[in-house]
Amino acid sequence: MQSLLAHDQQAVETCEYLAGIDEAGRGALAGPVVAAAVIVRKDFFTSEWCRLHAGTINDSKQLKAAQRELNYTRIIELAYNGGCWIGIGQGSVEEIATHNILGATRLAMRRALETAAASAKLPLTSASAEPDLFSLVEEKVTRSARQHLRILVDGRPLKPFPYRHEGLVGGDGKSLVIAMASNLAKVTRDALLVAMENVHPGYGLAVHKGYATPQHCEALAKLGPCCSHRALFLRKLKLRQEG
Repeated sequence: MQSLLAHDQQAVETCEYLAGIDEAGRGALAGPVVAAAVIVRKDFFTSEWCRLHAGTINDSKQLKAAQRELNYTRIIELAYNGGCWIGIGQGSVEEIATHNILGATRLAMRRALETAAASAKLPLTSASAEPDLFSLVEEKVTRSARQHLRILVDGRPLKPFPYRHEGLVGGDGKSLVIAMASNLAKVTRDALLVAMENVHPGYGLAVHKGYATPQHCEALAKLGPCCSHRALFLRKLKLRQEG
């Protein structure tokens, strides 16, 4: 089976920079969806950091919390020392209600990518001439962007999305940069839900992180939803339970 590192070494052969994007919390009943983006140079894959730590990076769902948190710390330190560029973006509960979960996820991923690209001082290539419903500023199309930056997103390609990218189904278990983003997104969102428990006690958000566990469902039946719950998700859950 091809390793995550080997996959990205092959993916970066035709470009100078590789970006990976992933999200956490898409299926939860409460809290925002959080996305992370990681951009690295081609020489990152032969670096000492990769030699020491690439083998510990994997899809965040396959790792224990302590390992995810260690990976998170290592990636943050790598970014601080200029070894990569990172960005975090959120799609709020209000945006999930307005744009649905797919639209809010696209917003979160866009925000994460734009933050990482700005840190790396890399231009982003427009995906097409079609209007972007969520666009604030149109990005200038440059030939150098097409030559230098390749963007990999976990899952299927995002439609609509303002920037040229490639979808990779199961990418958090295939690509090192997507797996790095997976760890960043998961640890960031978990910390948000732990803090949210202090604002909305009684639901166990710090434990289940907003997902539909029996504990969470029991608390919802007893307390009712709070403002951090996703109304559409709760309606769908109720329909499933009644069906």
